[in-house]
This record gives sequence, structure tokens and C-alpha cells, in this order.
Amino acid sequence: MVKEVKELRQKSSEELLDELDRLRAELVLLRSKIGGAGMEKTALIRNTKKRIARILTILKERGIKL
Repeated sequence: MVKEVKELRQKSSEELLDELDRLRAELVLLRSKIGGAGMEKTALIRNTKKRIARILTILKERGIKL
């Protein structure tokens, strides 16, 4: 996890915002898979949500408001 946070902190704010949009879209798709046919790896949702939270925390520390 520490390695992932270091990688996120090295990215520019624009890159983080792009990744945030991508992860939010991915989360919507993962949630729809659970509601429909069922999904085997439900941990993907939890990991995606945590990555989104990490990005939001970094952006907030930089003073970027969404």
C-alpha cells in the first residue's frame, strides 16, 4: 500500500483527476456486475473504493476542490 501511495503522490494533479474519473466509471461497472449476473471477486469493489479515497485525500492535501 505504501508503494501505491508513493506512486500516486508522484503524479500530477491532472493525472490524478483523470485516474479518479476512470476509477469512478470502473466502480459503476463493477457495481452493475454484482446486481446482474453476480461477481466472483467482490474485493475489486472495495479496492477500487479505497484507491478513489486515496486519490481524493491527496487532492485535498494539495488544496484542489472538486
